[in-house]
Order: sequence, then structure tokens, then C-alpha cells
Amino acid sequence: MSKIQVLDPITIDKIAAGEVIERPASVVKELVENAIDAGATAVVVEIKDGGISFMRITDNGCGIDREDVRSAFLRHSTSKIRSVDDLLHIGSLGFRGEALSSISAVAQVELITKTKDQTFGTLYRIAGGKEETLEDTGAPDGTTFIIRQLFYNTPARRKFLKTPMTEASHVGDLMTRLALSHPHISFQFINNGQSKLHTSGNGKLKDVIYHIYGREIASNLLQAEYDTPELKITGFLGKPIISRGNRNFENYYVNGRYARNSIISRAIEDAYKDFTMQHKYPFVVLHIEIDGEHVDVNVHPTKMELRFNNQQEVYNAIYSAVDQGLHEKELIPHVEMPEPKPAVQSTPEPKPAVQSTPESKPAVQSTPEPKTAVRSAPEHNLEYFMSKMKERVLAEHEEKKKKEEAVTKQPVNTIQTIAEEKTPYMQNTAVRPQISRQTTAPEPPKQMELFEDHLLTREAMQKYKVVGQVFETYWLVEYDNSLYIIDQHAAHERVLYEKTLKSMQTREFTSQMISPPIVLNLSMREAELLNTYMDRFTRIGFEIEEFGQDSYAVRAVPDNLFSIAKKELLIQMLDSLSDEIARNQSPDLIDEKIASMSCKAAVKGNMKLSVQEVDALIGELLSLDNPYHCPHGRPTIIAMTKRELEKKFKRIV
Repeated sequence: MSKIQVLDPITIDKIAAGEVIERPASVVKELVENAIDAGATAVVVEIKDGGISFMRITDNGCGIDREDVRSAFLRHSTSKIRSVDDLLHIGSLGFRGEALSSISAVAQVELITKTKDQTFGTLYRIAGGKEETLEDTGAPDGTTFIIRQLFYNTPARRKFLKTPMTEASHVGDLMTRLALSHPHISFQFINNGQSKLHTSGNGKLKDVIYHIYGREIASNLLQAEYDTPELKITGFLGKPIISRGNRNFENYYVNGRYARNSIISRAIEDAYKDFTMQHKYPFVVLHIEIDGEHVDVNVHPTKMELRFNNQQEVYNAIYSAVDQGLHEKELIPHVEMPEPKPAVQSTPEPKPAVQSTPESKPAVQSTPEPKTAVRSAPEHNLEYFMSKMKERVLAEHEEKKKKEEAVTKQPVNTIQTIAEEKTPYMQNTAVRPQISRQTTAPEPPKQMELFEDHLLTREAMQKYKVVGQVFETYWLVEYDNSLYIIDQHAAHERVLYEKTLKSMQTREFTSQMISPPIVLNLSMREAELLNTYMDRFTRIGFEIEEFGQDSYAVRAVPDNLFSIAKKELLIQMLDSLSDEIARNQSPDLIDEKIASMSCKAAVKGNMKLSVQEVDALIGELLSLDNPYHCPHGRPTIIAMTKRELEKKFKRIV
């Protein structure tokens, strides 16, 4: 049998490096976080070959004193904490003192650093944990790390790296999250000589989101703000129309630190539950500030996991912040049909006799030749002139559209400045059409809303007009200058859900006996949950009794569930209650589950309804707190403006 012995320091460092350094992105994360802790206002990250062969991280922070350079590469050496008590109030991103020793154990490292007080900088080289050079050098204030040949001395680790393109994408994702977590710092990411990301560092989170994700997402944001004595939340929520198929767009930062936490993810997704479809996840960027006593970041060497000692309070606060943000604005999707691209005109053509606008005069009067051509070959020339007319109209429309966009991009525009100060970023697309008209008019500037006259108001309920039904599923409603299209199935689902939920919370339900009874075989945990919430089940109409060891017989169910009462439904409700953290930590989840199942009784598509029935349905829908989506996340209403229709018919170009 082998004898127990202590490993040598180099082997220990390589084992420790395996916990902290997994790939080039891990190196970049540790060094950029050190730069942030050093007070840097600008950080530049440059990589080649995905960071496998070369990485350079430069910052303008406070630098490292010459006498501290060697110590910085020793294991568990740090300037950020002094004792175990400091772990309860960690204000920095790094604190373990493992990063530099782990990196230098598996790569060739060159450090150039200088503090403001020093005349010369310091150049330090270390490879595989062994010091090579320590000398003076010329350098600006700050620190530069150059990492070459990652895992050069551990080929087993190196062969598990992915392709350079994949590794570069991981670094790019990391830089995106760092830029979102610290909008007051300018970040630049250079890959193989090309700048992929460069933020201004002006402190505006909205600008960073626009720079990274583009106009589509930036124009569909809702602001989130929530403040309690224990927790503060700020940031932006994506409207449901920009939901994604994975959680990669759920960005949340706890005290400036990017990490993953199931409690935070669940709170966000639960708040979006009524607004997104299944298997769709929201876009959010949230900054969460919480007292360090309530959060443990020392869970994993990579510091990518968090634990809270007040999980329920954190859940409730995040849920409330997201829920309030989603309910502040009218969330009816606005439909815009894309314009076809105009054909390229090589030479000017004679103008056709068809008027594109009421003010235009027939251009054919000055060109009599096309008239003759029309008489001689009407079919061929009519098609020819119609195509040329379409090209001309589309070209004019495109040119005018470019001019409008150019006007909106001018930073000195008074109206745009007012809109940016008073109106959420999501409304910029609605503001732009108004800017070009108001800049030439003497009227005073006016804040524009996405819907000037809201459909979802008491006044609107008295004025809207039901136009008719199409495809025996969708109802057209006219109100003000907009056309609203309502899905009768989704609308009825939402009405039934809200009505059932409200009635179950205000009065007792009647029971309906079932025969034979439903027998549930439960685990110890499920049986404990059932007994805990038995009074609630009984109050809303269930009749459940023990039926032998670990078995329960359901002999009656609420009358509205009689047709759909199945074993799976009851198991689903118990599963919902089994989660450690819930929105209310109360049996209201049972009510919600039953209300959701009762939606199966809603009218379906292709079912004919009378105008009176639809009018009553729309009236009930518009009186709800959340009429925008059915309980499963599908939209109930979409809108199209009169202006959009006029553009399609070329009344305005």
C-alpha cells in the first residue's frame, strides 16, 4: 500500500489551478476583476487564437508596488481581506488570493506595473510557477498582464480546450457581462486584431445595452426600480416580445458581481410567467445591491455561485421589482409590416400617369410617348409603367425614411432630448415619426407615448368599435387611430383564469364526488406537503383521506375541475408546493394551478361567437389587471396604427 506524503508546491499549484482556471475566459475574468478592484476606469483585453497562445489585459488602475510583486504570485496572498471577519463584508470582486498563483502555474506570465508614486515601472516574468525576471522598465500608471501559452506544461488540460473560435466566444460573453455590470468603466475587447467591443464608460446602463445588443432589444425595454432597507434593485426588463429560448439573456449582478443563482432566476421567470410562453426566457439586466452579511460568495473557487441567508426575502423583492416593471406600461404588441426593398434604378424613366400623393400632378402630360405606347400594347406597357411607378415611390419612401432617421440621430434635437429624459427607452420608435413633423412646426415640444390614447381604460371601454371577425378566431376592434386584433381563445382563457382565481379566493367552492376515487401513492415529502396544506385543499372543494400506507384517496374535487380531474393534476400541484422558495410560500399556488387548468373550458379558435358575446368578452378582458397575455404567455391583443396602414397604401410615403 502506498504511503501518504505531502505533495510538492508545483504539483499543489497545478491542482489548485484546475479549480480556478478552466479556459482562457477564466484567466480574463480573474485579471479584469483585479483591474476593477484596483480602481481602473478603462480596461483593454486583447487575445489571439482564442486566448490559448496570447492574452493581454491592460488597465489604468492603481498598480502594484515593486516590493509586493513577488508576494502577489504566492498562494492566498491578497490585499483585499485580512481576517475571516472580512469575509462577512466583502466589497471587492476578488479576495481569495489564488488567481495569480494559479495562472502562473500553468502559463507563461509577464507583468508590467507602475504606481503613481513610482518613477519607473516593474517588469516581472514567471512561467510554470518559477520566477524568471524582476527588473525596472518604463511604463504608464496601471497594470498590464501578458499571458502566453496557456496550459503549456499540462498537455492533458490543453487538449480539453475547444477551438480558438469557441474559446474567443467565451471571452466575448464574459466581456459583455463585465461591461453590463460596470457601465462606468470603459471596456475594449480585441480579438485577433479586430475590436469586437468598446464601451464608453459613461455610466449609462441603457447605452451599454444598446451598444451590445442593438436597437431591437434597446427599443423594447422597461425600467425596473425597487428599494427596501435590505435590498435595492435597478436595471431594465425586456418586453415579452424579445424573449429567448435559453437563459443566456438573464443578466443579473449582485453587488457588481456576475454569478448564477437559482433563486434569482426563478423569481425573474415567475414574474414573467404570465407574459412569456413555455420554454421561453426573458431578457433582463438587473443590478442587485444587498448587505454583504446576507450573501456568501465564497461557495466556489471561481466565485460564480452565490448563497443567501434570507432567500425568501430576496425572492420576494426581485419578483416584486420585475412584476411592477411589467405592469407599469401597456404591453400590446405593435405590428409593423416591413417595406419591400426598392429596385435599383440605373437611368431616369418617364413618370407614369398614376398619382402617388394627392398633391402630385400627372407626370404623363409632359411625356406623350408613353401614352401612345399604352394604346398600342396595353398589357406589356401597363405592367412596365406600374413597375417603374413602384420603383419610384419606394425609392422616394426610402429616401424620406433615411432623412427621418438622420434627424432622430442628431444629439442637439430638443424634442429628442426631452423624450429621452421623460420617456422610457422603449418608446423611441414611437417618438421618431413625430420628431420630423414637429421640428418644422411652431407647436411646443410634447412627450409622446407608445399609445397616446390607451385602449385599456374605462373611457376606451365605452368608445371602442367592434368591426368584425376574421378566420372565425380573431376579432377586429377599432379605437382612436389604431386597429386592435384580439384572439378570442387567448382572451377567454385569461378571463376564465382571472375569474376562477378571484372566486376561489373569495368564497368556498362546491365539491363534486368522483367514483372510483383517485388514489395517490406519495413519498414521505409529498405526504408531508399534503398534510401541511390539507386544510386549503379541503376549503376549495377537495375531499382527501388516508388510504393505507403512503397512499391517499381523493373522493371529491372542486366542481369546475370535475371534467379534468386526474392524478397528474394533483401530482403537479404537489410538485409546485415542494419547491423550497415560492412567491407567497402559501397555498395560493394551489388556486393558481386550478385556475390554470380551468382554462381548458375556454372557447377555441374556429368557434363562432355573436357580436354581443364578443363585446361582453372584450369588456371583461379590458377590466383585468393583465389582459395582454393568456395564462400560458401567448398574446391576447396586437395593434396596428392607422399610419402604418396609410403607409402600406402609399397615402403617405
